[in-house]
Amino acid sequence: MREVHNIAIFGHKRIPSREGGVEIVVEELGTRLVQKGYHVTCFNRRGHHVSGAQFDKKAVHEYKGIDIRYVFTIEKKGFAAQDAADAADIFAQNSLAGVYSHGLNRFPRIVRYLDKGEIDPRARATCELRSGVLERWDGHRGFGPLNARRAMERACVLAKENGVGLVALGNNNHWLRGGTYGWLAADRGFIGICWSNTCPNMPAWGAKDNHIGNNPLILAVPRSNGEHIMVDCALSQFSYGKLETMRLAGKQLPVVGGYDADGSLTTDPAAIEETRRMIPIGYWKGSGLSSLLDMIGTILTGANAVATIGTFGDEVGLTQIMIAIDPAKFQSADLTDAVIDAIAADVASSEPAEPGREVRCPGMGEHCSRKENMELGIPVAEEKWAEVLAM
Repeated sequence: MREVHNIAIFGHKRIPSREGGVEIVVEELGTRLVQKGYHVTCFNRRGHHVSGAQFDKKAVHEYKGIDIRYVFTIEKKGFAAQDAADAADIFAQNSLAGVYSHGLNRFPRIVRYLDKGEIDPRARATCELRSGVLERWDGHRGFGPLNARRAMERACVLAKENGVGLVALGNNNHWLRGGTYGWLAADRGFIGICWSNTCPNMPAWGAKDNHIGNNPLILAVPRSNGEHIMVDCALSQFSYGKLETMRLAGKQLPVVGGYDADGSLTTDPAAIEETRRMIPIGYWKGSGLSSLLDMIGTILTGANAVATIGTFGDEVGLTQIMIAIDPAKFQSADLTDAVIDAIAADVASSEPAEPGREVRCPGMGEHCSRKENMELGIPVAEEKWAEVLAM
């Protein structure tokens, strides 16, 4: 018996439709695949016809042998079609990488911000000042991840021309997962360095109340095989997204991450979410690093510091720095690979503190998550999935 292959098609608006050339191609491709014996499912976007609701057709669930399913899209929240598709890709890639807190789990919050008018879906970052390899951009409180991606792409262009490029992006919104932009630079052969400030969500070392941000910092180095080495970390012991992920999974933190209501150190993510008293990484070192990143970012963007963001009510209008460095200006990709491979191998040769545990370089966990999720599917928290379906 011939094996039946399942094929999913998505990215188009909807079929049957003549709203664009892509829709025509998808219909023709899907029909031909069905005729060859494949089981084809097309995921149509919910929403109105591009020419207006008066042109909407009745929803169908089967068309010329193609199964039709309908999916929610943030295009209905005011995004252009391509921006909606790009945004969906960022959410999906974050979950694929195992960073569930900044993938699907974050989607409902973004929709709430759109509904409140905190995110302008049509706004795009613009360059306001240029000076050599430096550019200052205004994000106009648009969708943070798309602005941040364009800013890092521009930093890579500057680095290709000059060896280094820096884009200081002010007045942007939450970028979701900072590792997205470090990885973007590494995929293009560049060293990527970026950080963002936040609202005041962490006490300075020795304090009780929150006056500094757990400003995420990302460092990435490229490898030709795509297995880049990357650190993507909040400057708190655990990010708020990680606390949520652990709470939803019913798990305790592996080490203490903050204080409970009694002022005691705890591994209970829910207790730390309630008090919002997190521990900076490296204690006073992480506290100091947070302040310095906030200062440097605010100077370069001329935009909002953590203290100013704290007056907005929601975590909006953030300051972000994107830096790309081209190692090819100094040496070949083979030599860069050799340096990285040698250091990674030396780290991996360490004697484990606990028998049976592997010592890995940063970023290796993400490679494992991607491979596992590609093979088995991306796990989804039932609570979050129900929240998305209810929209």
